[in-house]
Amino acid sequence: MPAVLTYPGVYIEEVPSGVRTITGVATSITAFVGRAPRGPVDTPVRVQSFAEYSRLFGGLWQQSRMSYAVSQFFQHGGADALIVRVHNGDEATDSATITLATATGNLGLIAASPGLWGERLQATVDHNTADPTDTDQFNLLVEELEAVGSTTVVSSELFRNVSADPLSPRYVDSVVNETSALVSVNVSAPANERPNAATVTAAGTPSDGGDIVDADVVGTRANRTGMYALEDADLFNLLCIPPLTDTTDVLETSWDDAAAYCQERRAMLIVDPPAAWTATPASEISNAEAGVNSYRGTIGNAFAINAMMVFPRLTMPDPLAENRLANFAPCGAVAGIIARTDVQRGVWKAPAGLDASFSGIKGFTYTMTDAQNGVLNQVGLNCLRSFPVAGHLLWGSRTMAGADLLGSEWKYVPVRRLALFLEESLYRGTQWVVFEPNDEPLWAQIRLNIGAFMQNLFKQGAFQGSSARDAYFVKCDRETTTQNDIDRGIVNIVVGFAPLKPAEFVVLKIQQIAGDIDV
Repeated sequence: MPAVLTYPGVYIEEVPSGVRTITGVATSITAFVGRAPRGPVDTPVRVQSFAEYSRLFGGLWQQSRMSYAVSQFFQHGGADALIVRVHNGDEATDSATITLATATGNLGLIAASPGLWGERLQATVDHNTADPTDTDQFNLLVEELEAVGSTTVVSSELFRNVSADPLSPRYVDSVVNETSALVSVNVSAPANERPNAATVTAAGTPSDGGDIVDADVVGTRANRTGMYALEDADLFNLLCIPPLTDTTDVLETSWDDAAAYCQERRAMLIVDPPAAWTATPASEISNAEAGVNSYRGTIGNAFAINAMMVFPRLTMPDPLAENRLANFAPCGAVAGIIARTDVQRGVWKAPAGLDASFSGIKGFTYTMTDAQNGVLNQVGLNCLRSFPVAGHLLWGSRTMAGADLLGSEWKYVPVRRLALFLEESLYRGTQWVVFEPNDEPLWAQIRLNIGAFMQNLFKQGAFQGSSARDAYFVKCDRETTTQNDIDRGIVNIVVGFAPLKPAEFVVLKIQQIAGDIDV
């Protein structure tokens, strides 16, 4: 606003520059949906190390294929994960309870999440409060023991000077429910009746639930369960749904739902190969070829652009089985390699090749030849290969729409992921445009800010071309936004970019020279 000119003199006005910096979004936040022995159910929880995952969700567990996938994700370079725990059972009856007696009733506590881990909980009440004359106050100590009946405490929470008075600022229900990671209050004590001083161990019928099924991991959008719990997450870039059990794979129809949801959220789905593809030694390649075509038919070409499939599975030591070799779905390790590549080279670099190596594995469930790799590569199946010296590598970077016959513009994973990165970054970076006056000054600001963002990416090597003119363009003017658009409140922005395609095939032409050559 111009200053009100009232007195003779010099006035200073700060004029906005119109610069609104667009920041690129994260590219490798990986969401995992599966079973765990503890932790919040149907709630996306962000973890940034496997130690943090272990603390919140119980670490490696043989009944949880997700726990192995998360471990392999961080082992291979991943740094940011969203964990959605699903539970096949009744959360209330599968959670341990603690009943603390009062004068005429009880204060009931329930474990923060279902699972046998709740058996190790105990609560201690004492009346040594800051104000001994206040007969509503008490101290509550909740502990998780190493084992049932053990004296070793794994974690504990002490709530001092809490009160049984509902009007107190230290009302026990509010304090415990808002701050405790171990329990919550499920039965309020009678008003102004504090629990008796005692130590009480957990009771009830806690259970880890049954084996999860496809309905658990897919869930429902209305209730935000399963993968749809990610509705509560602001952003994720990769989605992994590990096998349901060590013998049960995710159904094709569930991958269809997951791919559709990934396209909606501008994310990539990593599809694991079924174990059955390598069950018969003589037909692994034909099984894989027919299988990926079947999966693509179920998912549909429209959603296949946001999915990538790898083959075969990993063979590596199982820490919970005396390090004997076992087979594991590769989604977690592949997501970790993608995350590592993003950090080292950028989202526009194909997460494949000599730099895309696996660590800590002994091999794969099937060792293929170059010719067999060629068969699967043509149908959009990314192969895992073992090479002398180079080791175990991810040797393919195509989307499930990357079959040669389809001729899709989204054939390659880095091209699709770069487009998703641009879409999400520009979507978030242009929110300020809404309700601004729709005329040339606005359009000029849009061109300035998006152009600066694209120019920065060009300098990092994200696009083809030797000059910015060849690499990208940003249009927002009378040509893209007509008067009719203005009348309807619409501003049209057109952004084009020349993506880098991976050098998938390197052809060396060698010729024998006949005769003398002058040097």
